[in-house]
Amino acid sequence: MSKKLFWPVIMLYLVLGIYLNYMNYSGPLLEIGVEKENGKWGVTQPYFKDWTGWKNISSSDVILSVDDVPMDHLNQVKYKSKIVDANKITIMKPNGEIKDIHIKQLDVPNQFYSILLFPACYYLLTLFITIYLHFNQKNTKLTNLLILFMLTVALAYVSSGVASRLNGIGIIVNRSSMVLCLVILLHFLRDYYSFVKINWVFTNNINFFYIFPVISFLLGCISNFYPASYLFLAQVVLVLFFILLITILSILVLSYFKYKSPQLKILLCSIMIPFLPFLFLYSLPNIFLGKYILSGEASSLFLLLIPFSFIFTQLAERLFDIEYHITRLRYYVIFSSFFTLWFIVGLYWIAGEYLTKTVMSGVSIFTFISLVVLFYIKEKVDYRKRKILFSTKGDYIHQLYTAVDKIGKTIKIDNLLERFVQEVSLHLELEHVFVLTYDRDAKQFTSTVEEGLPINPMLMEDLKLGEIKKFDQVYLAFLHQDAHYKRALVLHHNNSIHLKDEELLWLELLLLYVNNFIENTKMVEELLEELKHMRQADDSQLPWLNKLLWLRFEEEKYQLAQELHDTNLQEQLHIAREVDVLVHTRDTANIQPKLTKIHQQMVTSLHDLRAYCENLKPPLLDTLGLNAALEKFIRKVIERSNFVLIYTIDRLYLEDERMNLMIYRLFQELLNNALKHSYATTVEIHLREMDDGFEIIYKDNGVGCNIGDIIVSESMGIQGMQERVKAFNGEFHINSQINEGMFIRITVKEGSDTLDYDAHSG
Repeated sequence: MSKKLFWPVIMLYLVLGIYLNYMNYSGPLLEIGVEKENGKWGVTQPYFKDWTGWKNISSSDVILSVDDVPMDHLNQVKYKSKIVDANKITIMKPNGEIKDIHIKQLDVPNQFYSILLFPACYYLLTLFITIYLHFNQKNTKLTNLLILFMLTVALAYVSSGVASRLNGIGIIVNRSSMVLCLVILLHFLRDYYSFVKINWVFTNNINFFYIFPVISFLLGCISNFYPASYLFLAQVVLVLFFILLITILSILVLSYFKYKSPQLKILLCSIMIPFLPFLFLYSLPNIFLGKYILSGEASSLFLLLIPFSFIFTQLAERLFDIEYHITRLRYYVIFSSFFTLWFIVGLYWIAGEYLTKTVMSGVSIFTFISLVVLFYIKEKVDYRKRKILFSTKGDYIHQLYTAVDKIGKTIKIDNLLERFVQEVSLHLELEHVFVLTYDRDAKQFTSTVEEGLPINPMLMEDLKLGEIKKFDQVYLAFLHQDAHYKRALVLHHNNSIHLKDEELLWLELLLLYVNNFIENTKMVEELLEELKHMRQADDSQLPWLNKLLWLRFEEEKYQLAQELHDTNLQEQLHIAREVDVLVHTRDTANIQPKLTKIHQQMVTSLHDLRAYCENLKPPLLDTLGLNAALEKFIRKVIERSNFVLIYTIDRLYLEDERMNLMIYRLFQELLNNALKHSYATTVEIHLREMDDGFEIIYKDNGVGCNIGDIIVSESMGIQGMQERVKAFNGEFHINSQINEGMFIRITVKEGSDTLDYDAHSG
């Protein structure tokens, strides 16, 4: 279903749904059995057990008219000998008294839920979910089929009550949609099997089965023109429904026992379990016995689980973060339950004598659902309005962010502690804030403690990680500890101070950040000191550097192994499974086309594997040189690209052969970015020789971007290119604006040993 068709389908769903729900609310559903005897219509079968004496109606009464229509002219009795729905029944008592009986929806037991509440709620829920799926879909074809399936199930459910009222449109919609939903389900299963790479055990010509809902539609139309055929044609539609259902279940059962796939097991359970009550309690008894054990409205409730079980079991990971939504739902349901209970108890205590059980239950459900929806809406609105909500002075999250951002920019411990004290003093509005250092070996402070402060060495000894203690006019907070020193933050005020819970939480989190900053700053200082000694001693062995490089190599190997496992290895396993099926097959008639298909898959897999190898080590770089390797790579880019590529490659004579690989990687990164992100029509790249090195010029006329965004982004590989250039003491210039393309200039001079680097952007 394309985007152009989606909204017309939704509009059709809205029109039919509004009409069907309106008809459900138009009057109570009765299904009172009647029979004409001696020219008079009497009651033969009540709708529910407590009919006797209800509304002063007895079996001896004669029914004259329904909604002012005489019984002999009532269309309802032409379909079946029943009064299906009525707002007013006119009866004649044995003594000749004529009486009008007015009936309301709530007069009939359970109709509030089965006829009014559940269909309307399910209809609206399906509408919201299908719109959500449409805007968040990733696998378009599968999701479109799921959307159509959910809409037809909803229409079948909502129209069941209207069809029971013998409404013409309700009959047509109900019969065609209940068969159509199974055909769409069959279509969905065929495409889903292909998606998960499981062989489909049924015919691929699914379009043929769409004749079934067309037949059901025509039978519904015939029922309106020939009411006497209503019951017979209803049985025919049930038989079509039964055939499709048995077909679907047979496919799932056979597939599961053949392939033993856990995906098929979940799929089988999610379809079979909801269908069993409808199949064995309504459909089969109605076909073979002419009566049902459980009504169609009640057994249909179980079918409503099928579309949502598909979402949760099959498409959840590809459509939305299911764990996040379930956690939120559980959280909101708990709060809504408590408030609903409190509200209903209060309502019953205040006005219980004026409220019926039906009204109380309806108010409970409405209040509960409204609260859950309100919580979700509030969360979304709070997020959208976060700049307004979290911009006041009391926003400690924002203050923490700004404080950490300022403190993190320092590069020395002394400057870090100074900035930390300033931020605490500023946000907590305290004048006397300082860091106290305690020498653990000498058991004394390294600085003088202000007179009058209740701080002694024992307090510092007892202070533990994460603690903030208050002593009269002083707060003492643990900051950092190493082998010889312990640091604590002292908050002092001339008058007695009291920090709020939010301020204490803000301070605890900030202390944790600063503690990590101190550790990292110490490591950097020690590293710089070690590098300084190394340069003085001309020591080429650095154990920590060897360890760092080794860990980096292992990480790269792991990422490569994971990528090969998720792509090429999975394809090889799929090919092996298909070959195994051919080895054990008895049908040799169609084996040649299958072997041709497997051969093509193997060629594609080998091509992908060769591409991996070329990316890891360009084969022509060592044999024919840099120019040949770049020419081959550029030819591949031209084959894949939608833009015009203009390039020049000078022949370089470099003493450092490592630069050849670096230049090749830069070309790879620049042109791959152009393929993925630029949306350009023209791309230029030039490799030019310089007296003491080379330069690479890249420019395109694509969408461009903000310099600030691209420098921080890792997705376009800018940081990786900068690091490569930095390793050879090069300069990396980038200039780009939105909708004005991109310009990059890289210059590298050969023969310098320094690694000083500055990335320029203009």
